[in-house]
Amino acid sequence: MFLYGTVFDFSLCCQPGDTGDPIPNSSLRRRWMWMCHVLRYLYKMSLAVSLRRAMLVLLTGAIFILTVLYWNQGVTKAQAYNEALERPHSHHDASGFPIPVEKSWTYKCENDRCIRVGHHRKSAKRVSFISCSMTCGDINIWPHPTQKFLLSSHTHSFSVEDVQLHIETSHREVRKQLQLAFDWFLKDLRQIQRLDYVGSSSESTVSESSSKSRHHADVEPAATLFGATFGVRKAGDLNRIQVKITVLKSGDLNFSLENDETYQLSSLTEGHRLQVEITANSYFGARHGLSTLQQLIWFDDEDHLLHTYANSKVKDAPKFRYRGLMLDTSRHFFSVESIKRTIVGMGLAKMNRFHWHLTDAQSFPYISRYYPELAEHGAYSESETYTEQDVREVAEFAKIYGVQVIPEIDAPAHAGNGWDWGPKRGMGELAMCINQQPWSFYCGEPPCGQLNPKNNHTYLILQRLYEELLQHTGPTDLFHLGGDEVNLDCWAQYFNDTDLRGLWCDFMLQAMARLKLANNGVAPKHVAVWSSALTNTKCLPNSQFTVQVWGGSTWQENYDLLDNGYNVIFSHVDAWYLDCGFGSWRATGDAACAPYRTWQNVYKHRPWERMRLDKKRRKQVLGGEVCMWTEQVDENQLDNRLWPRTAALAERLWTDPSDDHDMDIVPPDVFRRISLFRNRLVELGIRAEALFPKYCAQNPGECI
Repeated sequence: MFLYGTVFDFSLCCQPGDTGDPIPNSSLRRRWMWMCHVLRYLYKMSLAVSLRRAMLVLLTGAIFILTVLYWNQGVTKAQAYNEALERPHSHHDASGFPIPVEKSWTYKCENDRCIRVGHHRKSAKRVSFISCSMTCGDINIWPHPTQKFLLSSHTHSFSVEDVQLHIETSHREVRKQLQLAFDWFLKDLRQIQRLDYVGSSSESTVSESSSKSRHHADVEPAATLFGATFGVRKAGDLNRIQVKITVLKSGDLNFSLENDETYQLSSLTEGHRLQVEITANSYFGARHGLSTLQQLIWFDDEDHLLHTYANSKVKDAPKFRYRGLMLDTSRHFFSVESIKRTIVGMGLAKMNRFHWHLTDAQSFPYISRYYPELAEHGAYSESETYTEQDVREVAEFAKIYGVQVIPEIDAPAHAGNGWDWGPKRGMGELAMCINQQPWSFYCGEPPCGQLNPKNNHTYLILQRLYEELLQHTGPTDLFHLGGDEVNLDCWAQYFNDTDLRGLWCDFMLQAMARLKLANNGVAPKHVAVWSSALTNTKCLPNSQFTVQVWGGSTWQENYDLLDNGYNVIFSHVDAWYLDCGFGSWRATGDAACAPYRTWQNVYKHRPWERMRLDKKRRKQVLGGEVCMWTEQVDENQLDNRLWPRTAALAERLWTDPSDDHDMDIVPPDVFRRISLFRNRLVELGIRAEALFPKYCAQNPGECI
């Protein structure tokens, strides 16, 4: 018999006293002898049994083994499923990075254009599209700098682990805020470099004026992406990038339209070290400098390293003080994470105001500390709500990116569900016309609802809400009261002997007085309201109220408001309403604006030029804001409805480039830069809308 590849002689184990015993004089002798006899028996039996019976034994054994494997497979599947549920899902999943490597193409710069060429010689160095784009033609920063810029044609490579921070400021709180901003700057660079970011493994220190220290992130285990290995330290041309941020003047971290947002950036190479200096008069200018620095850095998929210029100079300042985006979170609920993602895009585009249209007639998602009944009666569900902590978290995160959160509780109209519990609390009717039919008689879209202008409890609730929101979002010189689309027919059912327009005016003045009480007795310098039939009168003092103009850009109210001395924020429906053009969401009637506002429409809109405003009236234009009303938008479409169209507004308000082209023509250079900016958004996990076929992106200027 063959045993372990040798012939086993049974006589060796069955002769007692033999010196060749496998186990002589052992207590295991009897067991060994028994086993030998069994083996001998099986050996003899195997010679006697038929082949048929042997096959039956083998088949039975095979069935037994397969059965065991089957049940073990079920256990393995269950264990794998449980492990998958417990495994944290990383937002920075390198294996699913949305921008593929294009190894089959190389690019060369000709006449300030990158030309695509087939890359067949593997021995020749390939030039990636992004590296060509960043070194060919005009500066690739969005929005375009307004003053001076100079870039070297020579570039260097490095890794995010080589970047260090040095802060110079006499203001302790500014230093702390800059450190936070730099932390997120590094996280974004890790994302761009396709490195997994794990917050707990990152360490950072700030070097003070006279000390040297390093801000770094621990390298995670290697992850493979497109045949390249990341997480393994790779050496570039540079072994150190020292980012020095200097804030010269203001220690104020509170948002104001008077914030100095200017900055200067310069970089200089010395040996294997790059010294970057960002100088500003305030934290807000320094933060914009970081956004510019981020856009002077790119990832090259040929060597899998970050690249930047050997030398650079940028001097920059915005043309308009207010550069905003409004998001309606009442008609659809949006998670805190999706709002943060939106703010990341805003920060990169140097926008500075996130107008949070928090509530409306459709839902009241905010859980008030004083009046939780508003959300209990008005939210879509318990999970579709914002806590005080949520609002505070969004505001603190936004400040890191240089963005102010401006919450709005729309009143007196657009206030239905959520306000119907007053009688149960002995507070009377807080709102009227709630869910009244036919709705088209009493509001612009269902459900109806309008606050009671003659119930003091209504004003007290508003005061408490203003107080809470101001505490969460911080001191400000601008607050939004809403105030649009009041339906006088609703109030006429209850106050038919009253001057209804005067009642509307009184309501807004009362709300203003309550805002002042909520703000420790100080009225914000700019109290914003939507344009309406009321703002066409002079009942609201122009020294206190700023009007957000949402009507058409050719409407007479644009001129009247400026003539009446109001400061304005333009949000013209025919240019800067991003929800338009997706068809009616009702079976009858006009339920949507049209047509679709392209990024070119947004970019080309310059109302101050078309209106031929003189110097005095142009100063009354604080800026502009794109609006995203969400009747037909939820979290699944948010990114591509906002971006890159919102970026088009960002450059219009930061740079306001002159335009000698026809009404619908955008220069090819703008196409090239916004296409690259769109890719930067995608790198950061923002699912921005495509601008044109990828062929056109790979061949700049050919399709335009």
